[in-house]
Amino acid sequence: MSSEKHIMKRKKVPFLSFVLLGILIMGCVFAPFFCKDASYMDLMNCSRAPGREFFFGTDTMGRDLFSCIWHGGRVSLTIGFLSAAISAVIAVLYGTASALSPAWLDRLLMRLVEVLLSVPSLLLVLFVQAVFGKNIIGMSAAIGLCGWFSMAKIVRTQAKTVKESGFVTASQCMGGGFFHVLYWHLAPNFLPSILFMIIMSVRTAIAEESTLSFLGLGLPIETISWGSMLALAQNAFVMRAWWMILIPGLFLILLFLCLTEIGSWCQERMNHKKRQM
Repeated sequence: MSSEKHIMKRKKVPFLSFVLLGILIMGCVFAPFFCKDASYMDLMNCSRAPGREFFFGTDTMGRDLFSCIWHGGRVSLTIGFLSAAISAVIAVLYGTASALSPAWLDRLLMRLVEVLLSVPSLLLVLFVQAVFGKNIIGMSAAIGLCGWFSMAKIVRTQAKTVKESGFVTASQCMGGGFFHVLYWHLAPNFLPSILFMIIMSVRTAIAEESTLSFLGLGLPIETISWGSMLALAQNAFVMRAWWMILIPGLFLILLFLCLTEIGSWCQERMNHKKRQM
């Protein structure tokens, strides 16, 4: 009885995470309507502490951090969601193709994934980014193309289990093509297993962009993102300008916590529905 109560307690909807994530997304989407131009450099007010005129203070170039947070969030969230979509599509197609392939090809495809997993992800992202260029689309494509390996292995395992069911074989015998089998029979079964990974890939993509920007290897300095804001604040504590690194860092942490909580809830909810079927 106590275990059932514990399960029901864990299944409560994380309203606070949904509300906070909604505020972050809406604030970034409608930033041009309530924020100043984030690229404007007020050289008379460089490194100003938070106050009435500048709610979050200014950076070393005199840019209003309040405007930079919301405009930069648009870039970070775009990279996060776009790269997650790219990773999810590739993982589903690759993992399903591997599961439905002959044994020798299945082993070959999985060995390739294991080789790619052995390479540091940031190194792969830098290599791919050199092809696509240092821009938002290029960064999203680079992170998306380098973030699907683990997800593909899970898709392959789940699809291989479902493949042994009679209804998949029957569908193939009746002329069902690859995408028909994937959409109607395979995806509904492995979606709960990868939903958490899809949501977490948004967090991972934003973290990788922030890391690369902090190291000076990410987006150009004129492109404002939460990562580039942290990169420009490397000497913030030396200058006693704590707000330059604290405020972007808090927004990143808040976003990561919301995504983690929502991802865990979605996975638990879908797994619970699957057990009831």
